[in-house]
Amino acid sequence: MTTAVAAPFRFFSLQVVRTRRLGPSMVRVTFGGEDLAYFFSDGRDQSLSLFLPHPGQREPRVPVELGDGWWQGWRELPDDVRAVMRSYTLRALRREPDEIDIDFVLHTPAGPASQWAARAVAGDRVLLLGPAVADNRAIRFRPPQDTDLVVVWGDETALPAVSAILESLPAGQRARVWLEVHDAGNIQDLVTEADAEVTWLVHDASRAEIPHSPKGVGGAPIPMALGALRDTQLPPAEHPYVWIAGESSCVKELRRHFVGERGIDRRRVTFVGYWRQGLTEEQLRERGE
Repeated sequence: MTTAVAAPFRFFSLQVVRTRRLGPSMVRVTFGGEDLAYFFSDGRDQSLSLFLPHPGQREPRVPVELGDGWWQGWRELPDDVRAVMRSYTLRALRREPDEIDIDFVLHTPAGPASQWAARAVAGDRVLLLGPAVADNRAIRFRPPQDTDLVVVWGDETALPAVSAILESLPAGQRARVWLEVHDAGNIQDLVTEADAEVTWLVHDASRAEIPHSPKGVGGAPIPMALGALRDTQLPPAEHPYVWIAGESSCVKELRRHFVGERGIDRRRVTFVGYWRQGLTEEQLRERGE
């Protein structure tokens, strides 16, 4: 049995079952393992911590035997030994057999997680810190019961969460969605019973680095959707709910738009920075972000 950390989260020892390319810069990795019998999640935008081995290692090094002291023990390992940790969103959970899907963005220049995903094969081992309780604090999409319009924006890193969110919406729920991708080949067919209108915004495919966005004040990227949103009249709604996730600066710009320009109650706007332009996840953790 893999060591527990702190309820409702625990470590899961998993291995790659298969991989599938979803587009020019996206790959889906399916994981399996006996530990998944204890993995529970209500889905939507379930956040996970994935630990990956360095090249040449058979499995990621995380001192789970230290129990709650694993974090400090992990940080004290040498850089070339300590497992690479990255945050991802659960795309899907299935039973019989127990499997989960995680979608990876492949980008240039490639970081360690992108490099790992690009060459992942069946049998590769990973460690996952995830939920043992279906309703947990790592799920951020929580529209109030009176919500009569769901508004969503995400970049490619948020596409798995947006896909799961749309699948979770009930029939008849009105939703307006904007998704930004770097290549038209990454556009996916999204399944939902909701009354959803999805707008795809494609960046200039001739440029290779992430993000492919114009720069605003201080060099921060501006989401393409901002202009489209300003030109769009949303359906009338008394109780809208907004969920925005992706590059941190873009998320903040859009939050200002919804709260400041559209007057939506800030308590009904969920915003999540999945990454920040110019910073690695290690640097973000060091800064406490």
